[in-house]
Amino acid sequence: MSLIAAGTIEIPNSRGSAFDHGAFEAETRRVFIAHTARDSLEVVDADTSQHLATLRGFPEAAGVVAGEGRVLVTNRGSASLAWVDARTLETRTVLNTGPRPNGVAIVPSLQVAVVACIGDDTHAPQLQILGLEGDRKWSVDLPGRPRWCVVDAKEERVFLAIRNPSMVLVATLPELKAVQHWPLPSDGAHGMDINHAANLLYVACDGGLLVEVDVRSGQMQRKWPLAGVPDATFFNPTSGLVHVAIEDPGLIQTVDPRTGTSTQFITAKGAKTTTLVEPDRLYVFSPLHKGVLDLKGA
Repeated sequence: MSLIAAGTIEIPNSRGSAFDHGAFEAETRRVFIAHTARDSLEVVDADTSQHLATLRGFPEAAGVVAGEGRVLVTNRGSASLAWVDARTLETRTVLNTGPRPNGVAIVPSLQVAVVACIGDDTHAPQLQILGLEGDRKWSVDLPGRPRWCVVDAKEERVFLAIRNPSMVLVATLPELKAVQHWPLPSDGAHGMDINHAANLLYVACDGGLLVEVDVRSGQMQRKWPLAGVPDATFFNPTSGLVHVAIEDPGLIQTVDPRTGTSTQFITAKGAKTTTLVEPDRLYVFSPLHKGVLDLKGA
């Protein structure tokens, strides 16, 4: 289950910069990376390990999700959600959101986006559902700052990590009804991913735990200690492993839920976000590596 460094992919103007989330788009096999400090979206070809383009005009790009030829990007600096065509790299539309949009998910069957907005001094944190085509919108106020979100396999429910009080907020799609709050045993729910086949949610918490939650009952199943404050978290359905990025001291912690074993791969301080590149690679976004640290064996 050990990760191996396969190389680096240099991204222009990334030394001393800051990245947020990224997403792998399977149809084009491209990776889209929020280059937050440069107000841009970076595009990498996963098969050739080459940087393809820097797309401008994404103020404080934060959350990124991709699938079926679509890429969605939340822009904290402009309270907006951009829909980018993964093939042409053109922006198809830009939708207004609440202040400081963060986590994002896409629901292809409903043609909607899920956007978790942090809010500001005059706007409460809010979870929003936005129609990608047509004027559709639903929203619900949140009990705390939202972080990452995922959708179940049937695309009927959304699961959202709330920092404080630390919990998973659950709501039905698209109307955001039947809201439930699932408290977690560690502070600061943060990174999140889902094992669709096993109906298990993995939530990495700032308090130093990776928590496994049954998505049918909301009950905590198991938990594993983490080596620091986590950020991006990915479950690989091919390997069955969970990878958690930890900014300080700078490492990827990999947990095998089947055995409970855990390993660490040293990256660099400040490398807090990643994306899973199917089937067996993990991209780590690292300013000290001038872009992407490409790991194999994920």
